[in-house]
Amino acid sequence: MSGANPLWRWEELCAALGLPVVAGPDVGGISIDSRKTRPGDLFIALTGDPGPRFNPSHRSARDGHDFVEAAIANGAVGVLAHDGRPHEVPQLQVADTLDALWALGAAARARLRCPVVAVTGSSGKTTVKGLLAAAIGGFATSGSLNNHLGVPLSLALTPREARAAIFEIGTNHFGEIAPLSKLVQPDVAVVLNVHPAHRENFISMAQLTEEKLSLAEGLSGKGDLIIEESLEPSGLPDGVRVTRFGRSTRALVQLQELREREATYQLAGRRTVAHVPGGGEHRALSLAAVLCVLEVLGLDPAAALQLPDTLIPAGRGQEHVVAGIVVIDDSYNANPASMKAALVGLQGRREGRRFALLGEMLELGEESAEFHRRLAELTAPLDGVFCVGPGMESLYAALPPGRGLGYQAAPDDDLLARLADTLKAGDVLLVKGSNRVFWARDFVRRILDTLAAAAP
Repeated sequence: MSGANPLWRWEELCAALGLPVVAGPDVGGISIDSRKTRPGDLFIALTGDPGPRFNPSHRSARDGHDFVEAAIANGAVGVLAHDGRPHEVPQLQVADTLDALWALGAAARARLRCPVVAVTGSSGKTTVKGLLAAAIGGFATSGSLNNHLGVPLSLALTPREARAAIFEIGTNHFGEIAPLSKLVQPDVAVVLNVHPAHRENFISMAQLTEEKLSLAEGLSGKGDLIIEESLEPSGLPDGVRVTRFGRSTRALVQLQELREREATYQLAGRRTVAHVPGGGEHRALSLAAVLCVLEVLGLDPAAALQLPDTLIPAGRGQEHVVAGIVVIDDSYNANPASMKAALVGLQGRREGRRFALLGEMLELGEESAEFHRRLAELTAPLDGVFCVGPGMESLYAALPPGRGLGYQAAPDDDLLARLADTLKAGDVLLVKGSNRVFWARDFVRRILDTLAAAAP
């Protein structure tokens, strides 16, 4: 994207990083992965271990500097590095590329002249980000770029002429949301929910709630905080306005009724009917949050009333039909609340037999066994349950005879064979678990391929 209005001019990059301003190529994109680098990108060489400043879910000894040449081969027109080595394209040499990425994020935020929204919550962040971007006509990156790398990268990728910008912010340790919110400096901050996701890294649910509500720390004195109705924020910056969504009359946007994928809301005293992309009460409440954002920004809520199901990100409940079998791919992630929502949704299916392939819910700490065991009641109406991962042993032990169809530590070819032997046309299979159980292994695709190959 070069030309009259590129994403970044080289001179702007120099200034943002505190380097001598020199001429260089216009930059059309930012990449931190050489495999995804496209022609016209600036490639940022990051190390796989950010040190003690951040708590990534995975630390790696890999170093992005080892992949600079691969990025250049894929079309990178410039490199941001701290190795001091010469490269074939213009480069920006800094003391630390992670600090430099944050500096680019801050510079990108400073040039925006549009409404900026930040979203957090234990579940639904990526979905709400996409729904908001569609309703507002704003910019949002695809995927779940919500950590110490994803948030500054998303800022750096935001076009200066964006009509609005929406960012998701996540956490898996206390103290991570506030710095990211201060980087984003949102005009509107949205806290969707607080569930025991990443529970093992927090001393209590109260601390986890405090962490989610720290999203408000990035708000200015004229900002808006939108929260699920049960939350009670404290210590807010002076002048911050609080708006609630939920099911009670204290909510500005009140979910009153849900039938299939049609929800009825009271929106600031007005009756409003909307299509709920993907269906389910959890998404109807997410849409209530979207309507709240539109309301506080003074935008027409009609833009959010007929959003398509295609806006729901992959792995969050998409349905695939193969050989007459419905496979519900909810494999992107799981926590006790989202697992309950998925199982309640499966209970409501009326066609054929209903089965669940459930992967363990990770990072739940000392209460993990109890959280898994409680799922037994939710599986009562089902025709069978397959369990995967050590955390699921407690659920499998709690299932009555005949409902448990097998437990194993990890998904493999034997599980695929058992699924193919069990399922027949007309059946429904829900696949849900924490990200590393199924999603990271692309296991739903393997299920679909197996069922297709086994079809008569």
